[in-house]
Amino acid sequence: MVNNNIMSKKEACGVVGVYDREKDVAERIFYGLMALQHRGQESAGVALTRGDGNIYLKKGMGLVGEAFSLAELSMLAGRFGIGHVRYSTVGKSSLTDAQPFNLDSVALAYNGNVVNYRELRENLRRKGVYFTSTSDAEILLNILLREQRETGDFFDALAELTKVVEGAYSAVCLTGEGEILVFRDPIGFKPLCYGNVDGSVIVASESVAIDTCGGKLISDVKPGEALLISDSGVEKKCFTCSKQKAHCMFAYVYFSRPDSVIEGKSVYEVRLKLGVNLAKTYENDADVIVPVPDTSRPAAEGIARSTGLPVAEGLIKNRYIHRTFIMPSQNLRENAVKLKLNPLKSVLKDQRVILVDDSIVRGTTIKNIVQMIRKAGAKEVHVRITCPPIISPCFYGIDIATHRELIASKKSVEEIRKMIGADSLGYQTIKGLVKAIGLGEENLCLACLTGEYPTPYAQKLAEEMKKKPPIQGNRYIELGLEGRR
Repeated sequence: MVNNNIMSKKEACGVVGVYDREKDVAERIFYGLMALQHRGQESAGVALTRGDGNIYLKKGMGLVGEAFSLAELSMLAGRFGIGHVRYSTVGKSSLTDAQPFNLDSVALAYNGNVVNYRELRENLRRKGVYFTSTSDAEILLNILLREQRETGDFFDALAELTKVVEGAYSAVCLTGEGEILVFRDPIGFKPLCYGNVDGSVIVASESVAIDTCGGKLISDVKPGEALLISDSGVEKKCFTCSKQKAHCMFAYVYFSRPDSVIEGKSVYEVRLKLGVNLAKTYENDADVIVPVPDTSRPAAEGIARSTGLPVAEGLIKNRYIHRTFIMPSQNLRENAVKLKLNPLKSVLKDQRVILVDDSIVRGTTIKNIVQMIRKAGAKEVHVRITCPPIISPCFYGIDIATHRELIASKKSVEEIRKMIGADSLGYQTIKGLVKAIGLGEENLCLACLTGEYPTPYAQKLAEEMKKKPPIQGNRYIELGLEGRR
């Protein structure tokens, strides 16, 4: 999904789907969405059906508990349902663009990004399609329904969809007839898994949603695979075959909860290994290790295990402030850093500090944190970053939209160190990242680190836009190749 503000890294949503043979599923969807709240805080939505041909839709702005209460949602009947939490990377931050979308008694919610968004939208408009939003989810739903009408089969429709849609999509669909269709793009950018509990089938962006509902993880949905869930059972088919895989490395570094398991890999264990690798790669002449809460804690623990240095909570987090990457403007993000974190002087005073964070996008946030720590009395601040330098935009559902907003695309590590005011700066190596994840470089999307994209239109878009930056306030994907200056 793409917003008109130029932003830092953000994930694009989380999805849940629940089927039960006997019970209403609204409560489990609510708990599943709460478990995925970290993936999107702009809006939340739920679609339910009894299988009587009707779909009941409930959407609201803000956090899950703000969009609808559990009591309110529990009044909605339906044994089949899907849910969504959103952060916009295409489209506006509005109720109109909130998911799921419902068209012709089929509702869709997804996590990802359609790279050729603008071209598909224009093609559909010329064919007479009327859009109610600016979201690419509505485009995906229109194409799916058009192909389903022509083929008469959802699996065949998905095979046709892959021929025209380039991008990342892990999606859940609900039909009014009582079916849940789950599908993932051919190279598997975004995570998607399924499990069961007491006869229910649960599908979610992360395994923690299945855990929260008391379920047991069965498997990831494979790239290019679809599940059709109904009273008849679970039908699985690969609607397209591709040897290429491109799992987003940021799912492990940043976006996912540490208690999630993705592609069979524990996110916590990956982050722990990232810390161990940082400790082996750089000098550790310090007194204390301080993680930036919360994603950096396992990495800080990894450094501690390797060095024997203590880990301390030198930065205290205000739990009632949203994650800063979710904030829809730069000013809000910078103010949120001050509200979100407070240095603990008793831990930091007169100490040589290893400060651990997950990534650097613009450099403004880490600069502010380094200044906080120095003002709290630290003698030295040595910054360690669990992700390699980000040098290129993402077109697959992370809101890193322009080269010029990426400090590492135009500055050396030493220049960045001086800019953020650190005594030393050490990034994770790409080799170390790949080893920690354990899936092999050939199975990961590292485009934002290398500038080499796994899909052709994204590669062309990045190369063209690097030559001619987009108009201020616009996204690469929304502009398309024709819309650059």
